[in-house]
Amino acid sequence: QVQLVESGGGLVQAGGSLRLSCAASGRTFSRYAMGWFRQAPGKEREFVAVISWSASSAYYADYADSVKGRFDISRDNAKNTVYLQMNNLKPEDTAVYYCAASSSSPVYATPRDRIRYDYWGQGTQVTVSS
Repeated sequence: QVQLVESGGGLVQAGGSLRLSCAASGRTFSRYAMGWFRQAPGKEREFVAVISWSASSAYYADYADSVKGRFDISRDNAKNTVYLQMNNLKPEDTAVYYCAASSSSPVYATPRDRIRYDYWGQGTQVTVSS
């Protein structure tokens, strides 16, 4: 069983930055692909970013078009933590952000589909004011 706890959300003005963190329990974190999703009021949960697990020093990341060039995902396996650096935030980025872990993804895979993820955090609210 894996538990995920997000932190770092808050209220920020448009153009500002936030860094989300997701701390994971369990000894196999390094073998999980880790993703971030978000859900705005009245909308479905959508993919934001993912970072693969790796058998070497190379990791692969993928981003939703809406955040590409503004958000950066990274991981620290020694700390069992994945991060989402969010820059140049826009009001449309307002949502609850969820961290998720995929235990069945092949090495270097970057799944975007929610059904590929086994474990989810409780979410952290990000609000961007105009």
